[in-house]
Amino acid sequence: MLKIIYHGHSFAELHINEHIILIDPFIIGNTLCDIKLADAKCNYIILTHGHADHFGSTPEIAKSNNATVIATAELANYLESKGVKTHAMNLGGAYQFPFGKVKLTIAHHSSSTPDGTYAGDPAGILIHTPEKTIFHAGDTALFYDMKLIGETNKIDYAFLPIGDNFTMGVDDAVKAAEFLNADSVIPIHYNTFEVIKADVHDFKRKIESIGRKCYLMKARRSLVCRLFIEFIEFIEFIEFVEFVEFL
Repeated sequence: MLKIIYHGHSFAELHINEHIILIDPFIIGNTLCDIKLADAKCNYIILTHGHADHFGSTPEIAKSNNATVIATAELANYLESKGVKTHAMNLGGAYQFPFGKVKLTIAHHSSSTPDGTYAGDPAGILIHTPEKTIFHAGDTALFYDMKLIGETNKIDYAFLPIGDNFTMGVDDAVKAAEFLNADSVIPIHYNTFEVIKADVHDFKRKIESIGRKCYLMKARRSLVCRLFIEFIEFIEFIEFVEFVEFL
């Protein structure tokens, strides 16, 4: 079973069978986040880069859950020096974890920790689960190699930033979805702060105009994919109650 929960900004929670994975767990200071620090439960954390709005409360969450943090080498080494259990990776590398295979892709951005320490290169994340493939772009500009990522991976769900200013805006994110050839797109990194305000409904219209699905997820509402039809879990998105997918 794959379950995707969105907690605002770029913070996603994945349930892959018995494993819980948090991506960029930005809680304190995230105006859209629906959970408290004490509510964050996980087995793994994956970080796209070290900026405060993605690094978030990673050390506290990792230590309280005895969770492993997956990150680029410099960021993993930084966390390890703080007493956090880590698994270091680098761009282009893949590793098979108990929940699925993780591969880090390039992202055009910058990266440093909240205290200003150099944190290596930023990354995008490909997660190949037994059921689906998920791509989390992290913070990035549009780049043509997204087309190569799409040609070499069948991406079911792509998390793409749309807030502009620090990352892609709406139009560049639509082109990214086209390059990635993603079946479904979930917009992230928008409306948390005034400087990244975006018209998410305009984005949805444009994504659907190129033949892709777009899910505007409210915080703590989930998208569920199940292997067998045993029961239906309540699912709701901003505009409609519509989507359950069975393999």
